[in-house]
Amino acid sequence: MKSFTKTIPLMGTKITLYIEGAGAEELAQEAENMLFRYEKVFSANSDHSQLAMLKQEAASHPLQVDRELYDLIKIGKEHSLNEGSFLNIAIGPLIKLWRIGFREAQVPEDGEIKKVLALLQPEHIQLNDEQQTVHLLQKGMEIDLGAIAKGYFADQVMALFKKNGAVSAMVDMGGNVLVHGDSPSGSDHWNVGIQNPFLPRGHAAALVSIREQSIVTSGIYERVLEKEGQQYHHIFSSETGYPIESNVASLTIIADRSLDCDIYTTELFGLDASSVIHKVNRMKHIEAAVITTDGNMAYTENLQGKIQPISS
Repeated sequence: MKSFTKTIPLMGTKITLYIEGAGAEELAQEAENMLFRYEKVFSANSDHSQLAMLKQEAASHPLQVDRELYDLIKIGKEHSLNEGSFLNIAIGPLIKLWRIGFREAQVPEDGEIKKVLALLQPEHIQLNDEQQTVHLLQKGMEIDLGAIAKGYFADQVMALFKKNGAVSAMVDMGGNVLVHGDSPSGSDHWNVGIQNPFLPRGHAAALVSIREQSIVTSGIYERVLEKEGQQYHHIFSSETGYPIESNVASLTIIADRSLDCDIYTTELFGLDASSVIHKVNRMKHIEAAVITTDGNMAYTENLQGKIQPISS
């Protein structure tokens, strides 16, 4: 059966699509069109996306948005309000202040940080299900879906592939990996590497065997600003306005949906490593692996036999 692989430079990353099945090339093109449309709606770095329009207009009046954007904002708000959650979709003003990962990245003054902390209130995102509108109750608020959007996109693309009869498929959104069917090697499982947070990209700390699942890793190595001998990573605390401090260098979540992987890699990231493992051990259908800042690895009970650490 024919297989097709397509690589798309988009959303600040390299997206790879693999499909085996009838009409694989046409399906890949349809998925690419879908992803370009998502970027127009969801982009935080464009002044013309629907998400950007919320910043410009939704403080003065409720703004109607596409169903997909509305649904993701609703899911993000719900998880942002969970007790002890480190996910906050209202974190936009803080991300824009630091700009880590961009040329204009900076360490802001304490006063600037304190000023934006008051805007990071997800409870001030008012939603109306009937009208499908979003209203930001404070001027200067900004929604940032960067922590969860790629997982949502991966799920939607895979749903398209399955609906059209793909026998086997993979969506890699530059870190969000979601698989279906057998791997190209003929195995009924896919082996996916977890990035070693202390080595250059492409060096794995472990291999995880997955089937009909997604795997996502979030780590403090991904985007870093170095200033006056100090390193600042891109995962922020809404309480302090500074990068989160814990003993976790990277957190990997495995789940059926890529969106769930995104949600929990962010929601749990501020906990220490043992608390992450303890919490996920009590959750159904979620697996986790943590690499600590001193290079140790721990993983949940349900990953035993599926994870193979690699000695560097």
